[in-house]
Amino acid sequence: MSSKPTIQIEAGLKSAAASCDLQTSLYDAAVEEMGSSLGRLVCGYEADSELRRDLLQEIHVELWRSFAGFKGHCSIRTWVYRIAHSVATSHVIRQRRFRMRALVDLDSVPDLPASDDVERAADRHATLEIALAMIRRLKPQDRQVMLLYLEDLDAASIGEITGMSPGNVAVRIHRIKRILARRFDSQIRARGDD
Repeated sequence: MSSKPTIQIEAGLKSAAASCDLQTSLYDAAVEEMGSSLGRLVCGYEADSELRRDLLQEIHVELWRSFAGFKGHCSIRTWVYRIAHSVATSHVIRQRRFRMRALVDLDSVPDLPASDDVERAADRHATLEIALAMIRRLKPQDRQVMLLYLEDLDAASIGEITGMSPGNVAVRIHRIKRILARRFDSQIRARGDD
């Protein structure tokens, strides 16, 4: 019997272990740098707290897996956002099928129902929830652009993540902000009239 196959297997195992170590190191570094951003991103895609936890876990699993194929052609930040938004978009599509609740395009986002609790509308948390609810109602690509913008990324970075041109991103951000601001103002006014 030759020891050549044994040597090849051992070399393969060492190589796999080194690859797994690199994969884990990249994942750990990405999570340390972007963990809070991922938490905010998940809030923009899912309203239900239990489903948010599931989505965040799903993003972490897919992120770790993805680093096995990471070649460094883009920044780790761009890579993380691409993976996270891809997983989150798939989650939204699955949930939509599950809930049978259609998404609407940007121009058709309906106003949210007014609340009887005027004091709560003034509360920062309630205001944030109104804004997030409006963002959650956007189609996935508009939602992705807006969430990345809220993470303080510039149009070029958003374009790199989404595959859109920076000019298209800038126009889309301007349009989304204008529409959301108008609808947000009408929501606040409606709550104040109650």
